[in-house]
Amino acid sequence: MTTAAMPPPTVPVLAPFHPHCARVVSIRQESPGIATYELTFDDVATRGRYRFSPGQFNMLYLPGIGESAISISSDPHRPERLLHTIRAVGNVTRALARKRPGDQVLLRGPFGSSWPVDECRGRDVVIAAGGVGLPPLRPLLYDVVHRRDQFGRVTLLYGARTPGDLLFTREYDAWRKAGIDVEMTVDIGDESWNGHIGVVPSLFDRVTLDAPQTRVLTGGPEIMMRFVIYEALNRGVRPRDAYLSLERNMNCAVGFCGHCQLGPTFICKDGPVFSYERMEPFLRVEDF
Repeated sequence: MTTAAMPPPTVPVLAPFHPHCARVVSIRQESPGIATYELTFDDVATRGRYRFSPGQFNMLYLPGIGESAISISSDPHRPERLLHTIRAVGNVTRALARKRPGDQVLLRGPFGSSWPVDECRGRDVVIAAGGVGLPPLRPLLYDVVHRRDQFGRVTLLYGARTPGDLLFTREYDAWRKAGIDVEMTVDIGDESWNGHIGVVPSLFDRVTLDAPQTRVLTGGPEIMMRFVIYEALNRGVRPRDAYLSLERNMNCAVGFCGHCQLGPTFICKDGPVFSYERMEPFLRVEDF
């Protein structure tokens, strides 16, 4: 069987081991424990050189605390406005959550492979995300909006634990106006919620797929992504036409430390975006 080629990992436009100084421009609270940080490079020349592709990530470094791999959640057509949506769950991300506008962080990147935008052109696209799996996919949504006439039907299936945990709610109407079907679900509703209740894979019941013409891209908890892909496969989508973004213990971003190795691949260097066909044999490996 021939595997559809994935976009090769993009070589960082900045020196991969050299952290660059950046400042926090603004902070937007998205949901409890999750905020979006807008950064800008101190050096004007660095700011002008920086480019990224949808699905890539940066390494954010706080001296004396550590470094963390954070997906880029901004518009690739506006690289000067660099956004990272961060959940405070570890030492580095909790320290980042204490930052305020004007504070400095250090940044390396961008790193990793990207979503197969060229492969999706002329096709129907289903984007399925759960929780903080949406930020790595938001740059792709922006790219679709900019080039909407180059894609077929585009559908976003997105879910979170509660209505208050849904991210980027202020943007849904703009995505719909751009011709993207947006379907949402939550695990637990409240008195204000009159939408769907259930897991993200259940939203496939609302989508009519032309399987040979459809590409499925998913991000979020691994168990959710597996069942998203199972639903897609059950509807005739080929394993090579389903893509997922993995995030496992990425410490160095260049494949040297080995912490993110999964089978023969390094998630940071060879991913984080992979075709399901390539990664299916290794997804049974537990993340320790």
